[in-house]
Amino acid sequence: MRRRRLADEIEEIFNESGGTYGSPKIFILLVRRGWRVSVNTVAKLMAELGLVAQKVRRRSGLTRPGKRPAAPDFVKRDFTAEVPDLVWAGDITEIVTEEGKFYLATVIDLFSRRLLGYAMGSRHDADLVVAALNMAAAIRGGDVRGVIFHSDRGSDYVSRRFARACRRLGVTRSMGRVGSCFDNTVSEAFNSVLKVEYVHRHTFRTRTEARIRIATWITDFYNTRRLHSVCGFKSPIDYENEYGAGLTVGLAA
Repeated sequence: MRRRRLADEIEEIFNESGGTYGSPKIFILLVRRGWRVSVNTVAKLMAELGLVAQKVRRRSGLTRPGKRPAAPDFVKRDFTAEVPDLVWAGDITEIVTEEGKFYLATVIDLFSRRLLGYAMGSRHDADLVVAALNMAAAIRGGDVRGVIFHSDRGSDYVSRRFARACRRLGVTRSMGRVGSCFDNTVSEAFNSVLKVEYVHRHTFRTRTEARIRIATWITDFYNTRRLHSVCGFKSPIDYENEYGAGLTVGLAA
């Protein structure tokens, strides 16, 4: 009976993740739900149930080198941050629908991997990355002076329009090298997660449908429920809330 209940719960967690969680993450969630079980047992039961997690692979990007001078690389492949709003990372990826392609620009906080800002549109241009940056700033209350924003050297990020937006917000630009996914690995990883865990598992009839469903996946799953190893296998928002609660306790002491 216990084995059957455990199998049912494993299958429930696997399905809730969209078929993307392997045995380590399912094991963590089971322990949090009160189960006493080993990760090996979880792996064996998943094999018996035929539950195989989707593997994330990095894909080619959309970077078109800009003609304007690039900003220095202040990150230098160190994609860690001790506090929120120290370093953000951004990128653009392409989404395919039956109606045609469109593009998603993102802004991710390296502290929690939370997707702070995003913008979607039919054109791959500076307006898109500025809109994503403005959303991230709004989510953080408007005052984001001192944040480092890291990106590739694509034409959108070296544009005058994006540079002006960063200056207005007090954000310092940082850029990796052209053609090196390892210089913007967090953004590249998010794009792969989005494609493998959601986009490639669905068909979108129109761009509007894709926008709504992707935005829902970001807000209802990625930021609030998806476990991240850099967050101690918590969701980005839970990780930030735990950090904020710790600060409150420290100030009260």
